[in-house]
Amino acid sequence: LWPYLDGSRFTYAFMDARGFGRSLDVAGTYTTDEIASDVLTLADSMGWQEFSLIGHSLGGQPIQQVLLKAPQRVRRIVGLSPVPAGGMPIPDSDFPLFAEAAHKVDNRRIVIDMTTGNRLSPHWVTAFAESSMKEVGPVAFRSYLDSFRTTDFADRVSGAQVPALVVVGEHDPAVTAESMQETWMKHYPNGRLAVVGNAGHYPMVETPVALATLLEEFLSQ
Repeated sequence: LWPYLDGSRFTYAFMDARGFGRSLDVAGTYTTDEIASDVLTLADSMGWQEFSLIGHSLGGQPIQQVLLKAPQRVRRIVGLSPVPAGGMPIPDSDFPLFAEAAHKVDNRRIVIDMTTGNRLSPHWVTAFAESSMKEVGPVAFRSYLDSFRTTDFADRVSGAQVPALVVVGEHDPAVTAESMQETWMKHYPNGRLAVVGNAGHYPMVETPVALATLLEEFLSQ
């Protein structure tokens, strides 16, 4: 997504949560609330008193938890195929697939293929799964999975007046427009829902130009 963002209009900070990327070996409790606290620590270190927040999938919960911790500092929030404030329960029948994806690349490949609508190049799906194994540690993967399944702060955030955009891909079977109408849009009176065509769960990879255009149109309002 980076090459398509307008650095002359906005300043972006991309944070690697504990257990991800350059923070792969940073220990923690690996909860969404911990991510939210780390976001505020990062913002303080950069001297950012106010900011907007963008969170993808798992990251959809921490951006809302930052809003609860420091509402006066958050200008806008954007959820990209986000886990809603009430969590995202996974049916017992499907849970082993996701849980074992913590340490099995084949499971991650199946999850990625499924959440992008079983329509993308098998070569890309395999490469994305292999990259994920390198960039997200197994302990963090499983711990964050448990965290977003069980965390529920919907009652606390519902009614917040912050401008809130939620973006879903038309081919995402897990995070759908219908599910966001029942969660995100009910929580935020100033909410807006956008559906990105030709994308599944990863619009920043599948349709980066369309997503960047959508994001910056919302951020500039």
